[in-house]
Amino acid sequence: SFIKPYNRHTSFVLAASADYLGFLSSLSFITNEMAPKKGAKAVATKKKPEKVVNPLFEKRPKQFGIGGALPPKKDLHRFVKWPKVVRIQRQRRILKQRLKVPPALNQFTKTLDKSLATTLFKMLLKYRPEDKAAKKERLVKRAQAEAEGKTIESKKPIVVKYGLNHITYLIEQNKAQLVVIAHDVDPIELVVWLPALCRKMEIPYVIVKGKARLGAVVHKKTAAALCLTSVKNEDKMEFSRIVEAIKANFNDKYDENRKKWGGGIMGSKSQAKTKAKERLLAKEAAQRMN
Repeated sequence: SFIKPYNRHTSFVLAASADYLGFLSSLSFITNEMAPKKGAKAVATKKKPEKVVNPLFEKRPKQFGIGGALPPKKDLHRFVKWPKVVRIQRQRRILKQRLKVPPALNQFTKTLDKSLATTLFKMLLKYRPEDKAAKKERLVKRAQAEAEGKTIESKKPIVVKYGLNHITYLIEQNKAQLVVIAHDVDPIELVVWLPALCRKMEIPYVIVKGKARLGAVVHKKTAAALCLTSVKNEDKMEFSRIVEAIKANFNDKYDENRKKWGGGIMGSKSQAKTKAKERLLAKEAAQRMN
């Protein structure tokens, strides 16, 4: 008997308040429709076309976390444990960039350009020394001729000379006409003094790429240096042109190369750090001036 009047009263209040709220919302709807804001343009809503999805293809996003899907393929050369020889080669290359390289060693980084090097090697290949097979054939023919009682007049062939001691002797005797030095001799101390000796004796010298390429000329694996003492009459014009170009690039620029240090190039991270420091210092200096 106590609850009933309370429920009846509350239901009446709730019903009245609901009607009032409904009335207010209808009024606001009318005012919004009847009096639009001045200067406001009605924005037309574009209906996006619904994407047609094939129900046969399910979306299965990959999770690349631990124990999840395999990650996509990428270059992993950075993480490879390379052989010791390769590691040493790379470290040496980086050290030559980072450390200050004295001029005597830095001159071996400046090699002959490709077009002139091609012409030079064509010339050197004309004067290759004979290999073992050719030597054997020549000696057999000579032995046969001697057995038959014939006399053979053999002239000394014009060939490329090799071997550091031999080349040094030819330079000192002023017999060498052109000295070709490899840029990648290891240890470099073997040939580091050779350009200075050539300049002193006024003999044209050139630094080219590849001790292996020089070695191929004389049927060896590698060669530190090669030397030409003379050439045939038909090649003299071309040889003189090559020598002039080499002199202009090396002998005449010896004093210039003698003063140029190499290296001192830091990595990208170090360069970024130094640039950031410079910017900060410049900013502080500008603030002090103001």
